[in-house]
Order: sequence, then C-alpha cells, then structure tokens
Amino acid sequence: MSSYLHPERLFSSDPIQRQIAQNIYQAIKDLPIVSPHGHTDPSWFANNENFSNAAELLIVPDHYVFRMLYSQGIGLSELGIGQGKLSLEQSHKVWKIFADNYYLFRGTPSRMWLDYVFAEVFDIAEPLSKQTADQAFEQINQQLAQDNFKPRALFDRFNIETLATTEQPLDDLKHHKKIQQSEWQGRVITTFRPDNLTDPEHPKFKESFRALGALTNTDIDHFADYLAAIKKRREYFIEHGATASDHSHPSAFTADLSDRDKETLFQKIRSLNYSPEDALMFRGQMMTEMAAMSIEDGLTMQLHHGCYRNHNAPLYQKFGTDKGADLPVQVEFVKALQPLLSKFGNHPDLTIILFTLDETTYSREIAPLAGHYPALKAGPAWWFHDSPEGMTRFKEQVIETAGFYNTVGFNDDTRAFLSIPARHDVSRRIDSNCLARLVAQHRLNEDEAIDVAIDLTYHLVNQAYKFK
Repeated sequence: MSSYLHPERLFSSDPIQRQIAQNIYQAIKDLPIVSPHGHTDPSWFANNENFSNAAELLIVPDHYVFRMLYSQGIGLSELGIGQGKLSLEQSHKVWKIFADNYYLFRGTPSRMWLDYVFAEVFDIAEPLSKQTADQAFEQINQQLAQDNFKPRALFDRFNIETLATTEQPLDDLKHHKKIQQSEWQGRVITTFRPDNLTDPEHPKFKESFRALGALTNTDIDHFADYLAAIKKRREYFIEHGATASDHSHPSAFTADLSDRDKETLFQKIRSLNYSPEDALMFRGQMMTEMAAMSIEDGLTMQLHHGCYRNHNAPLYQKFGTDKGADLPVQVEFVKALQPLLSKFGNHPDLTIILFTLDETTYSREIAPLAGHYPALKAGPAWWFHDSPEGMTRFKEQVIETAGFYNTVGFNDDTRAFLSIPARHDVSRRIDSNCLARLVAQHRLNEDEAIDVAIDLTYHLVNQAYKFK
C-alpha cells in the first residue's frame, strides 16, 4: 500500500476503539461492491474502449472536482468543460491547472477519493502536486492505454458485483442491450428516471410528453392513457435489467386525488395551460401513481429530494446541467409524504428509499418515518453528505430511531467510475468506526458488530434493490 494512504485512516485515535474498528473492517473490506444507483456511462461497458487520458477521465466529467476549482475563480472553459473532445495538449493544460491547485481539496472527501485512485488504481508513489503533475499525467495515460485498464477489466478488478446506471424514460437502452448480448459477465443494469414525464416544469417535459405516445404507440388523450404509456416504458426498462426507479423533485409533496380531479388536472397539463400550483399537484399525484406501479411491477422507488438545481443561471445557460451549481434546500417530509404513505406505506410489495440533502430532517422526520412504515427505508448520506463526517452524522441521527435494518447500506451515486472503490472503502471504514464505538461502549458485542457491518456492506442493499 502506498505510504501516503495510512492503513488506519478514518479510525478513532482511541486505541481500544481503533483496534475494534480494524477487526470489523477486516471482515468487510474485500466483500463485493454493490453500486445500486449512479450515473456512470453504460457505453463504457458496452464498447469497452480505453479511456482517453487523465484529465478527460478524472476532471472534465466530475462536478465534485471542478466545482471546487470554479469556486476559486478558475473558469470552466479553462478546465475543458464544454470544449468537446480535448487534444492531448489541451488535456495536459487542464491537468496542470488541477495539480497546481490540488491543495484546495485538503480535508474534503474528493481528496480522499482522488488519493485512493492515484495510489491504489494507478500505483502512483507520491501525492499529486505541482512538482509531480507531469509524471503522474504520463503514468496515468500510459496505464489507461493498456487492456487491463479498459472499463470491463477495471469493473472486474474493482470486484463490482452489480452496477446500476440511470437513464431517462425514453432512452433506447442500446448500450444495455449490447452489454446483455455480449459474452462479458459483468452486471450493469439501468434505472428508470421519469422526471421529464412526471414534472411539467422539467425543461424536457414538453418534448418528452409528445414523444411518449409515438414511442409506445399510444394515443394519449386521457390520464389513463398516459399511465398506460409510462407502464410500457417501465416494462421496457425491466426487460433491460432495471430493478429500481429514481425520482428527484424540488419537494417531497405527494397527492391522492379522485379520478375526476386527476383527469381534470391532466387535461391542464396536456394543454400546457397550467399554473405552478397545478405543476406541483401533478408531480405529487405522479409520485403516488409511481408507487402504485411499483407495487405491480416490483421496481424499488428512490426519492431524491432537497436539491435546487442549476442555481447559477448564467453557468447553466452556457454549459448546461450538472456543473456543480445544484444546492441543498430545506425539505419537509412528514406532511408531504402522508398522502402517498397513507395509501401505500403499509403495502408489503412496496419499497421506497428516501434520500435528502437536508440533514436537519434525519432525526426529526426521516428516521421516525422509516422506523414506522414497512414500505419506507432511510437512504444513506447523499451527495454533499457523502463524506466521513456526513456518514457519521447520518448514523448518529438515524440509527437510534430507525435501527440499522431500516436503512439500505451505501450508495455511491457517482459519474466518476474510478472513484467507486474509493467511495465504498470510505463507507466501510466509517461503518467500522461507528460500530466500534458501540462495541467499546458495550452496546454491541464484536460479533454482532461484524454481522451488522456485513449487512450494511452487502446484504441490505441487495435486499432493498431486489438484486438477489
């Protein structure tokens, strides 16, 4: 192991707790990786072509990385964002900017993930800096050109058992088809993300609405027609491996309208003559409809709430989505989810995993809800809170009320393929450390803690997403 990755990182400085954490970690560190939700590109695994170079792989597509640099006055264009395919010379310039400013990542989870990638994936012996930048760039590029650094080889090397990507509901899933038809045994599956059909205020709602009917050969004149067409797309995704859907609305609001009111609302949406209040009500009703469909077809629902997307309007207009300007907002869950949960929250065939960027709701709302409703699980610390401190806060605020077994383990939710083993390693170390504290306080014995760690790492995620 590289000398700059300490083997006891993230464990307590207390010697008793640290030894217990080491024992727990040894039991889980080599378990297969299950990545149930993320945004890696399925074409990587379908085509299995070599990645181009260090900058285009590790910097350009990763908003965790470039948002920090942007916050310090480095323009996205300087980092190759929105520039199309970069030449090797352009990529080298981007890499130099990144390396010169690598100190900005001190203390952040991005620094931990990147250090792991450099040391464990590329076997780079020294920390990245202005002085080591050129050598690291050359070494990474040389390795990326080799067959054992192609996507499928890395997938196998990382010991990934299941990897879920995310696609919009009208996607043809051609890359997933190609993976399924190949001789490769890696399990890469899709996830159904219907926001552009369930949210009238989504930028692509209008075009998606019109395309849905043609794609499903359905005349969409009434709400029942609309639901039938969406069910067809869900079936198509299930045929291509999907076990889950993913929903990300501005709020957690749900609704349970009468059939008459649903039809009246739908006609407003269909005519594009609706108010913001109508859009909110439609989103809320569609969440309840999605739950009903999940009971029928078995897709696990993921609700990702608490995000104000594209906050930096000029940046969005110039560069588009996912440029580091999506920010946490306050969210209310107890009242918002009551219509959906009152109707379906007790159903044995429904699983809803609830994520949020609003940490203040963990102990006040999410843990009590997940600790009661059979259909509801507390999703792990997400996005800005996918960090050692964020994971620890999640455990401290959720477990005492909901318990470990109303959670679903870890979820890396990343576009950065090479960071997946790094993120899972951080999660396993934090789980080990948190459980070691309970053992040291004589609240669990060590055998129990190891059982819980194995469940958090492997079994709970497979159960929640119905992988096994």
